[in-house]
Amino acid sequence: MMIKDFSPVDFLKELIETPSLSREEDGTRQRFASLFAGYGIPFEVLENNIWCKNLHYSGKKPVILLNSHHDTVKPNASYTRDPFTPAIEDGRLYGLGSNDAGGPLVALLAAFLHFYHRTDLPYDLVFAATAEEEISGRNGIELLLKYLPAIDLAIVGEPTLMDMAVAEKGLMVLDCTAHGIAGHAAREEGVNAIYQAIRDIEWFRTFRFPKVSEALGTIKMNVTVIQAGTQHNVVPDTCRFVVDVRATDAYTLTETLEIIRANVSSEVMPRSVRLNPSGIPPDHPIVQRGLSLGMKPYGSPTLSDQALIPYPSIKIGPGDSARSHTADEFIYVHEIIDGVEKYIALLEGLRL
Repeated sequence: MMIKDFSPVDFLKELIETPSLSREEDGTRQRFASLFAGYGIPFEVLENNIWCKNLHYSGKKPVILLNSHHDTVKPNASYTRDPFTPAIEDGRLYGLGSNDAGGPLVALLAAFLHFYHRTDLPYDLVFAATAEEEISGRNGIELLLKYLPAIDLAIVGEPTLMDMAVAEKGLMVLDCTAHGIAGHAAREEGVNAIYQAIRDIEWFRTFRFPKVSEALGTIKMNVTVIQAGTQHNVVPDTCRFVVDVRATDAYTLTETLEIIRANVSSEVMPRSVRLNPSGIPPDHPIVQRGLSLGMKPYGSPTLSDQALIPYPSIKIGPGDSARSHTADEFIYVHEIIDGVEKYIALLEGLRL
């Protein structure tokens, strides 16, 4: 029996009208639970993550994870319409999370339901709607992966205009502290920590890592916050600054950190090394399948749950990343329908 009556557009409307800010996704999680129960599909829940397997899951075939997130950011202050009231106008479905990542999420779900009863799949499927993606939280995909089987390939649903993000930049935020010696500003005493920091900040501004990623280009480092001093007549003994590092698959985060520490005198403490860059070989079957369907490969500068998935993965989905987190967010209805068809075509006949 095929599941033919599922409407991804109607279900997305339900998700939009159910607030699901990060860490507050229980309402949309219940929407998924009700849907699966209505179709008689067994599912499991962990925190606000919900997942299920295809009917004839064998445990003996390669496993493909179909994953997207059901949390959203807070509504942009410039909204002119109710972010939780879905509305279709001129072919656009408006609502918070419609584009990021509601469209990719429901399109992936529709593809999963299309294959759910198939007995001839050369792989097993796991569909997962996960939480906390927008805050890179620890109770989203990172937590869920501990309870899933080993994954051979992950397809991460994000708005990419249905092109293939075959690589994605990682993120490492560094808290840096330059040390000096306090002294009176009127006398020749003390060591000014700001001047110490300036040398390191200039290094961050000008350094170029030798290895360049074919898909992602160079590593980008930007000093974004700086704090020092207590009053005008005291030479500061500490200067703290924050560096945003957008890493590529040319280096691991650990390697990137080692190079930075070897070149600056400030103390350098990463807030985490969890959000890794990713890349998939151009000869991987999913990439070749996508190319045969006219999908363009590219390197993505934006972060997603790919950063927390330690398995081969691509990021692909309907919608446009440029619309994410904007006021009056929308996705075109035809993008959702096209996304379903292309996800199905991508999976049909795929061999890992």
